[in-house]
Amino acid sequence: MLIHGKPYRSIWRDMKDGKIKIIDQRKLPHLLEIVTLNNLEQSVIAIRDMYVRGAPLIGVTAAFGFAISMQENSSDQAIDETYSCLMSSRPTAVNLEWACRIFAEKLKPLPKDSRVGAAWQLAMEMVDDDVATNTRIGKFGVEIIRDIAEKKTDGSPVRILTHCNAGWLATVDRGTATAPMYEAIEQGIEIEVWVDETRPRNQGAALTTWELHHNNIPNTLIVDNAGGHLMQHGQVDVVIVGSDRTTATGDVCNKIGTYLKALAAADTNVPFYAALPVSTIDFSIDDGLQIPIEERSSNEVLQMSGMTDQGKVETINLTGSGILASNPAFDVTPARLVTGLITEHGIIEAKQSHLDELRLKLGLAE
Repeated sequence: MLIHGKPYRSIWRDMKDGKIKIIDQRKLPHLLEIVTLNNLEQSVIAIRDMYVRGAPLIGVTAAFGFAISMQENSSDQAIDETYSCLMSSRPTAVNLEWACRIFAEKLKPLPKDSRVGAAWQLAMEMVDDDVATNTRIGKFGVEIIRDIAEKKTDGSPVRILTHCNAGWLATVDRGTATAPMYEAIEQGIEIEVWVDETRPRNQGAALTTWELHHNNIPNTLIVDNAGGHLMQHGQVDVVIVGSDRTTATGDVCNKIGTYLKALAAADTNVPFYAALPVSTIDFSIDDGLQIPIEERSSNEVLQMSGMTDQGKVETINLTGSGILASNPAFDVTPARLVTGLITEHGIIEAKQSHLDELRLKLGLAE
């Protein structure tokens, strides 16, 4: 997508030096800084410390990490060690395990001298597949927006609420939850996006508003607790969020606070959708409460960073000393609260029977 009118992806291989480049998302929106991943350790740090974030982008970053690691050592032991190192970086997003498993399964049967080339080819295929997948998610999801727009009689835009950042910054390009929004704008459908700030890391305020602004999509930032109020007053037509892991029964694990938006949406009859690639569905888990929930540093709750009027980025303390804070990074929205799942293969109900049909259709292992 665009930054100051120039097209970017969130991760790419620079054809001049062959290096992997990422946008350091910790610095946004105040500073656009490009970071080079030179080795496996830096790839792990990029995922663990959230230079990159979002389930699809984590998966692609792991893929490049694997390819970089194979350049150093492509032995069976190196494959196992690379898998373990990457898997240790973050626990919740299933795309990390998905990418690592594919690399291990595809590389081990190959002759050692073929593994480096195969790893780079596979990583580049995952990049292109991610963009194609998100484009298809947008094509299916825009029909929901179109249907709402066609039923409006007051000429107002379709008002979409989203939580956290499931935009192009969370994928390689176009995003999951934002893909239908970009598609709507490109098709001339008028929309307005309510963007939750998404405490404690403020991904909505720092990332979603930034990318929507740069791509000329009307949006308004709201505090996390305002969504229910807006729904009560008829100012939200649909909620579209992303997913870090979706179970075989349709439970959706996403950024902390998503569950509360789903409850408010159910109470006010606002449709609630999760947009996700099929790779984010974990068919081995039937109950969302089985998903490991990452507990992040309490400092993310106790502190906040921002730019001063003098143009300096500073971190401040929000509380007095000695205060304890809990920081679960994700929560689980039960399938009963989910209107539908927007995937690259169409919109399906968040029900085990529908997910089983999809799994069998695609020949996916449980």
